[in-house]
Amino acid sequence: MQDLIIIGGGPGGYVAAIRARQLGMKVALIEKEALGGTCLNRGCIPTKAYYKNAEMLRSLSSMSEFGIGGIAGWDFDLGAARQRKEKIVQNLVTGVGDLLKGNGVEVIRGQASIESPGKVRADGQLVEGKRILIASGSVNAELLIPGKDLPGVLSSDDILDLSEVPPRLLIIGGGVIGMEFACIFRAFGSKVTVLEAAPNILGRLDAELVKRMNVYLKRQGIQIHTDVMVQEIVPAENGLRVNAAGKKGEMIADADMVLMATGRRPNTSWINLDKLGIETDKGFITVDDNFETSVSGIYAIGDMIPGPMLAHLASREGVAAVERMAGMDSRLDYDAVPACIFTFPEIASVGLGENEAQARGINCRIGKSLLASNGKAMTMGEKDGVIKVIADEKERIIGFHIIAPHASDLILEATLMVQEELHVSQILNTIHPHPTLGEALQEAVMDIHKEAIHSMPARR
Repeated sequence: MQDLIIIGGGPGGYVAAIRARQLGMKVALIEKEALGGTCLNRGCIPTKAYYKNAEMLRSLSSMSEFGIGGIAGWDFDLGAARQRKEKIVQNLVTGVGDLLKGNGVEVIRGQASIESPGKVRADGQLVEGKRILIASGSVNAELLIPGKDLPGVLSSDDILDLSEVPPRLLIIGGGVIGMEFACIFRAFGSKVTVLEAAPNILGRLDAELVKRMNVYLKRQGIQIHTDVMVQEIVPAENGLRVNAAGKKGEMIADADMVLMATGRRPNTSWINLDKLGIETDKGFITVDDNFETSVSGIYAIGDMIPGPMLAHLASREGVAAVERMAGMDSRLDYDAVPACIFTFPEIASVGLGENEAQARGINCRIGKSLLASNGKAMTMGEKDGVIKVIADEKERIIGFHIIAPHASDLILEATLMVQEELHVSQILNTIHPHPTLGEALQEAVMDIHKEAIHSMPARR
């Protein structure tokens, strides 16, 4: 008899398993595929491996700016990049397995089936436990349009297995997945076109930052069309043709390959939700503050429940869930969950956006700083970017939004500001080292009082 049966070995499941063992629970983890889940095998890690390849190619293209000449004749081998990516992934998968084994977690391979509370069948065996934690993640959300199954129409999984760079890549979907691949494959050499049904790309991002990103993406040669509904994909003489309609009427776009980047949905198809009596809302499993579902003894975390689909959030929810099972008062602040987008430049945010704060009735105060005035950014040749900070009426930091090189690292300090509700004065009194990109965060906070040193004062 297990204390806890965890279904899914992704960043939510395996982290929860290790934490549960640290708390003295007897744990079995069931995984039908590779440990690490989508994030490690088909998402976060492989795309960031390709992001590094793209970053290197962008650096090569700007060598003359740094006085480096004589570099000619280089080419990019996507097949070799793929091998590097797969090696990184395999090393990390092996590491997760070693961690689970070292912590005494029993790993069972196979498709899980919940027969009843406390009973799960997998790999031909019945596993019994006091509690069940569902952490089976998410799957690609398909856009049901004619032609979606044609050769050359790719999912976000498929595109990671290409051995050659498509000369023309059309991406359906301007969310995080779509825009990350747009930047990566543009750097690889593809002509990239993005079609987005909504009025804006990156819909959850602060509206002001979206406007700036549109400018930066256009400079890279990425064509973006919003308010466009794709109607069908058909074979064309030299590849594929996408027929769409938008505010300006009918639209035709040709491509060698089409990426369907239309988001993700909870992986619940394997669960007989109705039979078990597990309640859902818009496809997500509903849970209480303990992450327990409507069925006693069955819990859910990560992409299975409402909220941002982020690996680090799933990990934190996994820890909180098992700690609460152990009687600890573990809590999460969902207003302080950072999110990172690996475009060029990077985007990162935490807390409330300006529009969101206003919708909550907060009379917010705004500060901004431009990367163009930051010495470190200039030395890097990376002057595109802006940092925007939002404070409430009491001057507590409630939101930070960053477009900058290494935004995914800069957001760490900002997350602490939001998590701990730090006051503007506390940031102003914190010395930031020079020359660093981090100085731009402090400059943005200083701008709340219109006291930023490296910004021209507004004309009176």
